[in-house]
Amino acid sequence: MKKQLLFMLGISGVLSAQITLTKAANDPLTGDTVNNYTVTGTVNNSATGANVTFSNGGLTQGAASPTTYSAPSSSEITTFPGSTIKMVGGGTTIFYKASASKLEITGIVNPQATLNFSVDNGTYMNYPTVYGTPQSDNARGTFSSSSANGLFSGTMGTLADAHGTLIIGNKTYTNVLRVKFTQVFNLYASFDITYSNPIGTLTNTAYSYYDGTHRYALLSSTAGNISVPLLGVNQSTSNAVALNETFLAVANAVKKENFTVYPNPAQDFIGFKGDMENYTSANIYSLDGKLIKTSDIQSGKIQISELPPASYFIEVKGKNSETKNNTKFIKK
Repeated sequence: MKKQLLFMLGISGVLSAQITLTKAANDPLTGDTVNNYTVTGTVNNSATGANVTFSNGGLTQGAASPTTYSAPSSSEITTFPGSTIKMVGGGTTIFYKASASKLEITGIVNPQATLNFSVDNGTYMNYPTVYGTPQSDNARGTFSSSSANGLFSGTMGTLADAHGTLIIGNKTYTNVLRVKFTQVFNLYASFDITYSNPIGTLTNTAYSYYDGTHRYALLSSTAGNISVPLLGVNQSTSNAVALNETFLAVANAVKKENFTVYPNPAQDFIGFKGDMENYTSANIYSLDGKLIKTSDIQSGKIQISELPPASYFIEVKGKNSETKNNTKFIKK
């Protein structure tokens, strides 16, 4: 068995303004691409309770790590029965079953191994999810890799364990809900159908931070361990990602000339005031980091009449990739 047998469970979620996760606002959407980036630094998950401050001002943006959501194929549904949506990100694919009351995991696939929850799906989230109310569910299925296969059984837990203010990079977000996800699985030989003698364990703990204006988490971190003593496997790993939007104001900025967008709010077009001679193009992002539009700015204006009314970030760029500047505008 490879020693890289650790799977990171995907994190997705939505928060309503009342710090309550619901079916209508929380389920991931087919067709979405979430512009996540890895973060440099260690996420501070130590704060718990009500009205706390999540202090992560030292984090900086790393490499792009987008997450996509799509409909599973017919063959994938056959392999992972009941699947309605597929998440791909960070080298891992996760299959979910969305229903009116919950979001369940039906399968996890990465280059090292596959978890198939066909015996008993694991509930990722029950609706509604509110602060201080724990959720727990049993899960069972099969695991396989290039060098070993067998059975797994264990529990999945979800708890919104804190809310307050998130400081990430140079930005501050209020009314943030932090949700903790835990997965604890025992691994068994394929012939141990009574799940009597575990040969190893797989554990994973993840934290996600949501606010009321973004569909997907502002910041997510996960840490896990796989241990199979008979095979000499005992490996830990961790990962963290943040929405592109959390770093737009500071990412890759070497020189920042002052400029403003006008009119703001705008309806049909936006223009620029200030020193724009070093800039040639612009990207417009939604507040959850999704790229909406790319345009050159040589004319000094960008048509936005086709955009839905909302708040957006615009990133202007120069011929030198190091030259960037960012600001926020409102489309009426």
